[in-house]
Amino acid sequence: MELGLRDRVAVVTGASKGIGRAIAEALAAEGVHLVLLARGADALDAVALETRRRCGVKTLPVPCDVRDAASVKAAVDLASREFPVVHILVNNAGGPIKRQERQITWSDAEWVDDVNTKTVGMLRVTQAVLPLMPRDGTGRVINVSGIAGISALGPALTHGINNAAMNQATSYLAKDLAAERITVNAVIPGLIATEWRETWAQTSAVQNGQNALAFLDETCRQWGIVSGRWGTMAEVADAVAFLASDRASYINGARLAVDGGYSVNAR
Repeated sequence: MELGLRDRVAVVTGASKGIGRAIAEALAAEGVHLVLLARGADALDAVALETRRRCGVKTLPVPCDVRDAASVKAAVDLASREFPVVHILVNNAGGPIKRQERQITWSDAEWVDDVNTKTVGMLRVTQAVLPLMPRDGTGRVINVSGIAGISALGPALTHGINNAAMNQATSYLAKDLAAERITVNAVIPGLIATEWRETWAQTSAVQNGQNALAFLDETCRQWGIVSGRWGTMAEVADAVAFLASDRASYINGARLAVDGGYSVNAR
């Protein structure tokens, strides 16, 4: 399917690894030029080099901490000198669970840091990028949340708070930006084989005296994932690329689950 995205420009946060990197690669494969934001400069540079080499697009890696308004402003100001127009914003920045424990025992600082990164970080970046977005119907904001926002996954208290907030902000922004012809949608990944989840599966399998495949099969049954497997980062990235395109121009305020049927809530 031709998505018609060639020569558009996207800002992707959390782009140095995991789902963010996969999204950057999927957009680059469609001919989208990229502004890549994350904290790790070396990893960002590697993604920029690879996408530029493989796809022939322009890539601008910009180290940025979305928890800091000055850092976000500086990054977007720099990006605007290379790309005066940004068609697509993908808010993906966020971190893995810090520790496998009851998060109600955490300090104020730890709770606030997680929310500041995912939810408030998304608002900061959206606010900063909006002045660069066109009002011709090609503007897209895509928020990457997760299934912790629709279920109680332990220990994922702050992830649940963030993901639920991202979904709500998506609805609010879809209405708020409709008059400017900018669509806002959320993609909700389920159990996805990110680098962090790969390590989690291996570690958990060893702790349970299983191999990783047996552990994942059991986890899919316990979680009610009707497809019976975990998803790939590319499957999430393909959903984002579609929502970024003109073929999704009448999709607005949607929450697209890429979760293998987890949200069916089969029991």
